[in-house]
Amino acid sequence: MKLPPPACCRLQTLGAALGVCVTIGFTLQLLGGPFQRRAPAVPPGRPPAAPCQPHTHLVFLKTHKTGSSSVVNLLHRFGEGRGLRFALPHRYQFGYPNPFRAERVKGYRPGGPPFDIICHHMRFNLTEVQKVMPNDSFYFSIVRDPATLGESAFAYYRAVAPAFRRAPSLAAFLASPGRFYRAGERGNHYARNLQWFDFGLPAVAAGDGAALAAALAGLERTFAAVLLAERFDESLVLLREALCWPEDAVATFAHNGRPPGRAPRVSPEQAARLRAWNHLDWALYTHLNRSFWRRAEAFGAARLQDEVARLRQRRDALARRCLRGGGPLPARAIPDGRLRPFQPPGRAQILGYALRTGLPPAEREDCARLATPELQYKDILDRRQFGGAGGNASRTPAGG
Repeated sequence: MKLPPPACCRLQTLGAALGVCVTIGFTLQLLGGPFQRRAPAVPPGRPPAAPCQPHTHLVFLKTHKTGSSSVVNLLHRFGEGRGLRFALPHRYQFGYPNPFRAERVKGYRPGGPPFDIICHHMRFNLTEVQKVMPNDSFYFSIVRDPATLGESAFAYYRAVAPAFRRAPSLAAFLASPGRFYRAGERGNHYARNLQWFDFGLPAVAAGDGAALAAALAGLERTFAAVLLAERFDESLVLLREALCWPEDAVATFAHNGRPPGRAPRVSPEQAARLRAWNHLDWALYTHLNRSFWRRAEAFGAARLQDEVARLRQRRDALARRCLRGGGPLPARAIPDGRLRPFQPPGRAQILGYALRTGLPPAEREDCARLATPELQYKDILDRRQFGGAGGNASRTPAGG
């Protein structure tokens, strides 16, 4: 019977073999041999995609009552953290509801220093925006089903839209909107086809399908992406991919929201009436909804679901770490005026955030930026770029 060699001999033999393997492997690596190759990341025959570069020239059309204030917060944080230059209004909006003009941008002059990000309320005017922003800017926006946007606008703009102010209730308005609405009356752009108005699209006569199609085609040629308020997290994931940003760059809290349960539920009949009354917004929304789902399909359903789950986990972790109570609070419960959101005249209540006590200074600063409302954050950016005291956020309506 043949006995195995002693343990010391086996170890010596193994060590010698390993030394030979390491030497061969290292030599092949230097020579570019087959052991260096990895499985291809793309199918055979297809050239590998070039690594993308993060977009830092951004045009965000901030539409009203669509969740746009939450998008503006992440743009504020992204730009401030990277030292980017914002195109800011002199106060809080670019002369809205008049069409945007380049001279409405603070510090703008022809041939002057370029801007990187523009993201505050305007009525879109492409020719004038192009005077301010670089040619390689990424244009995007966000839209919402007019069935729910109409109810939100009625609550938020009741004091400034004569059509809404005259109506005793949303139900009464929808029963006969023509009784209350007068086209061209100041403030009534809030009461009908508000998104169409914000996009600066031309008037389209009822039944003119060709003009409607032309307007929508022109919009899609300009805007590389349009988010859906109803699919906000999915929209952020697709936006992150399009912008070539890291995943944590699109984590944001909801801003300018109302208390849960305070928004009246729109009945199916009221939803149908709101869509019919806002027929241009409904055409806009359905068109962009289809475009959104084509992008989602190209991204991949399983991949989208996984990244949305990670985004929500990241947001929940930030809320637990940063926020008193872990979520939004009524304005009266927020002691720090720098974090207290603007409250519109009327009955709509807008929530905000208060920070947990005891946060370390650096962490507190990061958490404060996540919680800072749009108007106060604009003042911070204004002071960083121009010095001075900024504006008066307590008197200016927003509407994201």
